[in-house]
Amino acid sequence: MRMLRVAAVQLRCGIDPAANREHALPFIREAATAGARFIATPENTYRLDRNRERSLAAAGPEKGDAELAAWARIAQECGVWLLLGSAAIATGRGTVFNRSFLYTPDGNVAARYDKINMFDVTLGGGETYRESEAVEPGTEAVMVAGPMNAKIGLTICYDLRFAALYAAYAKAGADIIVTPAAFTVPTGQAHWETLLRARAIETGAFVIAPAQGGLHEDGRATWGHSTIVDPWGRVRAKLDHDMPGVLVADLDLDQVAEARAKIPAWAGGREFVGP
Repeated sequence: MRMLRVAAVQLRCGIDPAANREHALPFIREAATAGARFIATPENTYRLDRNRERSLAAAGPEKGDAELAAWARIAQECGVWLLLGSAAIATGRGTVFNRSFLYTPDGNVAARYDKINMFDVTLGGGETYRESEAVEPGTEAVMVAGPMNAKIGLTICYDLRFAALYAAYAKAGADIIVTPAAFTVPTGQAHWETLLRARAIETGAFVIAPAQGGLHEDGRATWGHSTIVDPWGRVRAKLDHDMPGVLVADLDLDQVAEARAKIPAWAGGREFVGP
């Protein structure tokens, strides 16, 4: 039995990166004290701001970013693998990448992932989002060997709706797929848990989903309900609210092989033509 204790941190981030880090730090320390070796925070942990002009003006390059260096020190201080759910990183072309950073316990960057699928939607009731107006999509799925050599696939929020990305991680042998998110309230109510469970079932992998929750400084409301799902689609742990908090769970990594042996749909179906 390969047991790995993990944690998902639920936050209510605002515009100031330093304040967001201080907001997250007690929960990260709580999880580390509880024995979590892998801790993940939500999308937009660095800064959550839907004001396009202000957000673009505030974004800078990765190199020399003092806040990113501070997050590396948190990983080192706590001795954990730490996923900074995402930060807006300037591309130099008037846009940003929505980028996750995975830090090792010694504070090095083990992996970076740029969100591939842009949240361009019209939800009705005045809620319209055009992430692609400011964010340049990534093009590469990223998987890394983490604690206990667990293979961890990285995604961000809207990626959750694209089963092909998750299937690619399953075929590459991912044990865990992480989905840091800032789901809206309408989409969270309707789809959040259903999609998380579906992706876990389809891939035969654990899905860890730390979320933003509540009413934010920029006026946006997010769903919260951070969740951890096992390879059989069972919800192992959930924060059933939108308040900041931390979720800790023990993952038996051997369950991945067991689930995939029972139902090998993750390997892909037969080829077909049409419609």
